[in-house]
Amino acid sequence: MHYELFPLTNALADVKGFFCDGVSAGLKKDGLDVGFIHSDTPFDVAALFTQNRFQAAPIKHFQRHNITKSNFLLVNSKNANAMTGERGIEDIEWILERLGQKFDIQNPFMSSTGVIGVPLPKEAIAKAASDFHLEAKRADRFAQAIMTTDTFPKSIGFEVVLEDGRSFTIAGVAKGAGMINPNMATMLCFIATDAAIPTQRMRPLLEKYVSTTFNAISVDGDTSTNDSLFLLANKKSGVYDEEAFAFALYKIMHHLALCIVKDGEGATKVAAFAVTGAASDQEAAIAAKALTNSLLVKTALFGEDPNWGRIASTIGASGVACDEKSLRIAFEEVVVYDKGKILFDTEREAAAHEVMKKEQFTIHCDLGMGDGRFTAYGCDLGYEYVKINAEYRT
Repeated sequence: MHYELFPLTNALADVKGFFCDGVSAGLKKDGLDVGFIHSDTPFDVAALFTQNRFQAAPIKHFQRHNITKSNFLLVNSKNANAMTGERGIEDIEWILERLGQKFDIQNPFMSSTGVIGVPLPKEAIAKAASDFHLEAKRADRFAQAIMTTDTFPKSIGFEVVLEDGRSFTIAGVAKGAGMINPNMATMLCFIATDAAIPTQRMRPLLEKYVSTTFNAISVDGDTSTNDSLFLLANKKSGVYDEEAFAFALYKIMHHLALCIVKDGEGATKVAAFAVTGAASDQEAAIAAKALTNSLLVKTALFGEDPNWGRIASTIGASGVACDEKSLRIAFEEVVVYDKGKILFDTEREAAAHEVMKKEQFTIHCDLGMGDGRFTAYGCDLGYEYVKINAEYRT
């Protein structure tokens, strides 16, 4: 079926039946730090969570109550509510119980991000949340409220118009800049839709696209305790087409994933590591992700130094099948090493250096071992990353 995508002006706020806003509870020194997503009719929920064994309390709470349908999600920044034990779950229930006394919310749940190992300031959050206006359409404020070290809010949305003129909307918002090496999802990402997607198709579609979007990015090689990806569907449009929905969902997930890499703490550039010719897709993914996580490769990106030896060394150390006689490395179209031949003369080094001056570029690595392929996305690592994380709690 033919379909077209048209950008939404206000992303999440333009999805039929969904409302959102952000307020200040004083968790941050300045700015918004608590937000909500609400639907005037219940939405189905599908979620993917971090595989870090120390999952945060909001994830445990969600799983304990086996939430599959809700109409309210509360999010706070600055405090991860992780490594807080049973108290962390009890604090969530205390907050949600008090909000339930004021608002008509069904099976509410919570998501958190911030410092690990600090009890949730439940009184401050509950007090600020009691001032919510559940009919607000402030997607900009919600996006700001969930930010931690992010330097810009991350959101995108589409109206999807089918060939017969019917349409549905879908939008996503995410946060993330540090502790980025997802192992199932991303830091925090919320995708809302009014499409009438069958409930049983929600999680499979998330799983289908997460491997090439959020699971294909890295800033620093650290997997958070709070990584969460939610798909919320209130189905108010009554319209659904699998092909059109899947395409729009992938576009949103891919865009938000790259925004996170672009906003990597102190990052100045984004590099796509396109590994081809691997023995399998799995081995290609291993090699590509190793390149995104290598500190030597990341610092070379920061210095705009086309040190292809670091790339070759990282691939060789990744454990995948490879041979220097079949390896090919190129910075965009500039081939620097080709199946045992070193082509890195003064002219090509200068050309590769020019490629690395770009804000975004691709490094191609053909292993020459098979048909496996995978592209992972990473950023450089510079002085600012150390400064941000050295002073994170201060």
